[in-house]
Amino acid sequence: MGITVGQAAPAIEVPVENQFGEQARGGLRYLGRNRQLVLGLSLLGLLALFVILGHLFYDVSKYRPLSVLPGRPPSAEFPLGTDSQGRDLLAVMIAGTPQTIQMGLMAGFLGVAVGTVLAFAGAYYGGWLDAIVRGVVDVGLTIPTFLVLIIVAISIHSAMTIEQMALVIAALAWLWPTRTIRAQVLTMRERAYVHVARLSGASGLKIIFFELMPNLLPYLAASLVAAVAAAILASLGLEALGLGAVDSPTIGMTIYWVIFYGALLQGMWWWFLPPIVVVVLLFMGLFGLAAGLDEWANPRLRRSV
Repeated sequence: MGITVGQAAPAIEVPVENQFGEQARGGLRYLGRNRQLVLGLSLLGLLALFVILGHLFYDVSKYRPLSVLPGRPPSAEFPLGTDSQGRDLLAVMIAGTPQTIQMGLMAGFLGVAVGTVLAFAGAYYGGWLDAIVRGVVDVGLTIPTFLVLIIVAISIHSAMTIEQMALVIAALAWLWPTRTIRAQVLTMRERAYVHVARLSGASGLKIIFFELMPNLLPYLAASLVAAVAAAILASLGLEALGLGAVDSPTIGMTIYWVIFYGALLQGMWWWFLPPIVVVVLLFMGLFGLAAGLDEWANPRLRRSV
């Protein structure tokens, strides 16, 4: 049956499965070009696999002191050896890696959440609220953050837990996200679609949640990863000084006991090498993930698919 002149051609419906398949293929092509994101996800996935398989197939309870014979080098029975406290170092790494990441996630989420609320409120509404937010952030960023964290941790370290450590770090973790997110909101609030939303009668909260926030999600994700990395670094520093939970097997406390017992002077290389490897893999993964998300969020860095 032919189509006469003036008759509209029938619309061609694309199956939903084909649409999803094309989107999936496009996403895979982009991942192939965003090598930093792939590297970050791969390294973090490797650490996650190490922790999951360790809990499934290894006796993690041996991370406690006096669980095994102390000072044993790596062997078939103890793949990473034991330390001077009688702890199996493989069990310590399996139990301590997720606790270290947990502190970073808690502090990073709190910091970015508070920073996002303050940044959107100050940058969008402006006026005295923005002046207060900007002034507090500018003053706070001039204060030596790590010194303040040490002072706060010293005052409560006798009862320090992982949750308390995360709260101590989060107390100042919102400053930098507030500044960077505020700068993004200041530029976006002048876009044409925001003016159109205002003219259509949309409220400020509706514009923030339905116009600004969706466009900033990739940038917020990159900011979150950077905040988590900074929080983990701060926790490692505090714990290496002995200001963490002394009975926890976190990476930072393992480094503290390495320093306390002089593992390097005793030639116990198997004691200080595993936490260093975990820290390197963790930060390389977080750096790759943050760089990949930043490329996704930044149109100037984004490669075409």
